[in-house]
Amino acid sequence: MYIHLGGEKIIRAAELVAIFDISIEQSSKLSKQFVAQARKRKDVEIIGEEEAKSIVVTEHKIYYSPISSSTLKKRSHHFATS
Repeated sequence: MYIHLGGEKIIRAAELVAIFDISIEQSSKLSKQFVAQARKRKDVEIIGEEEAKSIVVTEHKIYYSPISSSTLKKRSHHFATS
C-alpha cells in the first residue's frame, strides 16, 4: 500500500516510521538535531511550494509535507487496518 504525502510524492506504507506535526521542530531540541543530521546527508525533501504542515520520517528520508499530520495519520491507519 502507498500513502500520498502531497504534490506528486507517494511512499510505500511499509517505509513509514513516524509522522509529526511541524511544530515539533520548534519545540524539541532533539528533533532539530535529527533533522539537521538528515540535511547534512541530503536526506530531506520538501514537497511542493506550500508551507509544510508535517514532517514524515521514513526508513531512508525525511519529508516536509504540506498535508497536516492528522490527515496523514488517518491515511496511514487506513492502510494498517486494511
